[in-house]
Order: sequence, then structure tokens, then C-alpha cells
Amino acid sequence: MALINVINCDIADGEFCYKFPSDDLKIGSQLIVYPSQTAFFVKGGEILDAFTSGTYTLSSENIPLLNKVINIPFGGDSPFKAEVWFINQISKLDMPWGTPQPILLEDPKYKIIVPVRSNGQYGLRIKEPRLFLETLIGNMSTFTADKISLYFKGRLIQALNSLLAKQIVERNVSILDINTELIPMSEECESQLNDIMGKYGIEIKEFSIMSVNVPENDESVIKLKEAKAMMARLTITGKDVYQMERSFDVLEKAASNEGAGGQMMGMGVGLGAGVTAGSTMAQMSSQLINTNPNPTPPPLNIDKQYYIHMDGAQIGGQTTASIQSLIQQGKVNGETPVWTAGMANWARLKEVIELSALLSNIVPPPMNL
Repeated sequence: MALINVINCDIADGEFCYKFPSDDLKIGSQLIVYPSQTAFFVKGGEILDAFTSGTYTLSSENIPLLNKVINIPFGGDSPFKAEVWFINQISKLDMPWGTPQPILLEDPKYKIIVPVRSNGQYGLRIKEPRLFLETLIGNMSTFTADKISLYFKGRLIQALNSLLAKQIVERNVSILDINTELIPMSEECESQLNDIMGKYGIEIKEFSIMSVNVPENDESVIKLKEAKAMMARLTITGKDVYQMERSFDVLEKAASNEGAGGQMMGMGVGLGAGVTAGSTMAQMSSQLINTNPNPTPPPLNIDKQYYIHMDGAQIGGQTTASIQSLIQQGKVNGETPVWTAGMANWARLKEVIELSALLSNIVPPPMNL
């Protein structure tokens, strides 16, 4: 085989490492290293002399480490054997990434767990060519960006899953709004990914998260959107108005059920919702509807009778006097549900004006001496 006179390498796009196809070299050969390349002389698996961009005429003086190993004769066209590796340090910026499986994350704002996917793009660059050659190349004659991506795909995706979850929680932003935070999140992820890849002389560049998305038809995502819409409505209308609207919704739904009104009053159904809704609506309605500047109080109805809910049953025919007696005996109190003609729904005793006064007139029972 003829001795080599010119040693150079036109590295293809996406190729980070290339081994010159011959190790039959000679003193006096021309070594051409293109910009963004570094050339290494390797002998017996040991990395020796390194050359950055430029043109070199090989001599025993400019390959001192190799000369020391193989004792190249001085002068002439002395042949010698050595491998030459070229490392390409040009950035490869169009590497795609994506989460193959959705990540289950709890929305930090609405506390609903939803499946999240993400994708984007990043670049690769060999920052430390000697370290890259020592840790990854081995005896392979070429090494591409795609091979790096394949080698580190699992490690990078694992790291990205953890980083994305951490970033979403730390920023306390709903997953539905997280796309407004993609630039700072991308920068933070790039920094932490470089801690992983730097061990192999590789640098991550221009890492970008292009989107964080959720499946639109997923039940948890639908709940998340409903929670966001409810929060927005509450913020716009105010708490009091929102509660009044919810009260009207409850009563409207109850009224739409056939016979619901009679059943609720006759059987005490829905006390938990009806008592609160009725009380709230009664108070707000009295403020909104009563516009008479000189209101006249209704005549006192001494004989008004009430129903009370006691011991799991509805007991009718109760007057203020009998209710006061039951209060004295400790059988009813301010939380006891009551109803009388003219009331829209059951209410707690303490919320009925004419009965609430009875609670302040409690007289202790006679002492048995």
C-alpha cells in the first residue's frame, strides 16, 4: 500500500467523528484540519498528539508524543503507522425530541391529575473533543448525531420527564397556561441537560420546548377546563354574586323535577342544599325586592304554626310557645330545620326571625333541692 501524502477529512453533515481510512503514514505528509475540526493521532488505543484547524507538514518535531511511542527516524520520508481521528465541532441544531408516553402530572393550580405530552428541538456540539473520543468512540470508525441521540434517548427522556414536572410545579402555573413559560423552562432544561451530557464532552445547544399539550377529549382535561372556567367566572362576578347564581341553579333544578317542591316540603328531602340556598336567597331577595321607602310590618300572627324536624321525623302544629318549651327541654336548638306556610323552603330555626328570638329567652329549669 502506498504511503499517504495528504491526510484530511470532509466530514458529512451530522457526522461528529471520522477515522481516516489508512494508518500507513510518513514523515513529510500534509495534514489538513478544516475549521471546527480537531485531529488526533492515536496509537495502540492511546490518544497522543492533537491538531486544531490549519495545514501541517508532519515531522518528528510536531508529533512529539507519537514519536516518543514509536521512535520515528529523523528526516526523509520515514514511514510510520498511526490512526488519525477527526472530530467535527460544528453544531447540529435540528435534533427533534418528544415524550413517547404521556406524563401524569398534577396541575399545581387546580389539583387535577392530567396526562401531559411535550416536544421540541435541540442542538448538539462536541465541546471537548478529547473527552468525546475517550468516552464514546471506542473502535468505531464514525459517530453521528443520530447515534448520540439513540445512545442517550432513554436518559434524556427520563431527565426531561423529571425536569418538566419540576418546572411546572415550581412555576405554579396551570398546565393549560404553561405554554406562556416555555422560553424560561427551555433555558433551565438546557442547563440541567448539559450537566448530563458534559460528562462525555457533548454540549446541548438551543434546547427548546415547542409545546406542552394535553389530550382534549380526556376526562381529566375536561374537568381541568371546567375548574378554570369556574375560577374565571368567580373572579369576574365576585363571590357573593356567584353564590347567588349557584343558589338559583339549585332551586331551578329542583323545580324542574316533577313534584319536587311538594316532596321536599313534605318529606324534608334536600335539607342540606335547600336550607343554605333558601337562607341566602331570602336575605338577598329582601334587599333587592323590598324598595318601598315606608315599609309596613306584617300583622303579628300569634296562631302561626310550624313544622319542625326532630328525631328523624317531621312534627307539625308547633307554635312559638311549644317550640320555646322544646328549646328549654334541649330537644331542639338553633340548627333544627323548621318550616311554615309562606316559606320557600326549610330553614334553620335561628334563621327565622320570629323564632330566633326564642333562643335568647332560655330560662334554666327549676332546681330540685
